[in-house]
Amino acid sequence: MSVNPSSRIIRFSTFEVNFHTGELRQRGQKIRLQEQPLQVLAALLERPGELVTREELRSRLWPADTFVDFDHSLNAAIKRLRDALGESAEAPIFIETLARRGYRFIAPVDGCSPPRGIAIDHATKRTKSFFLLHRFVITIVSAFVVAVLVQTDGKCIALGVFFEDRHDLLLTG
Repeated sequence: MSVNPSSRIIRFSTFEVNFHTGELRQRGQKIRLQEQPLQVLAALLERPGELVTREELRSRLWPADTFVDFDHSLNAAIKRLRDALGESAEAPIFIETLARRGYRFIAPVDGCSPPRGIAIDHATKRTKSFFLLHRFVITIVSAFVVAVLVQTDGKCIALGVFFEDRHDLLLTG
């Protein structure tokens, strides 16, 4: 599937990008994004699921007669884009790095399914279940602490460890 960045608005996940105005928004809130990271995003969204080579990005971002530390500048633009999207190279949700070759946009675009053969990391779902699990554990531990405090009439009880037939107190109340 090819996406034309000259389209007014392209949506993916909770983001929308308007290439006409040069704005990236998440849930309606404008996300600050400089020109080069926006151009990288445009290149990736033109061909979601496909490799966009580092050379293609170089020619898109800098004219042929421009002398720049290309590797550093491109890496910085990718990092700023990932920061704006709230992801990292270690746990990609939107931009996959293909070492020394280029990058690929891996999330569904405009509500469409990602191209076949592209594995999507469902980090968002894992994050939600992670927080739900931790909320559950905190609730159980809190209930246990309250039950202990109620049973001991609010006084701190002594915790002991048994060593060689003796009881050493670690904490007394």
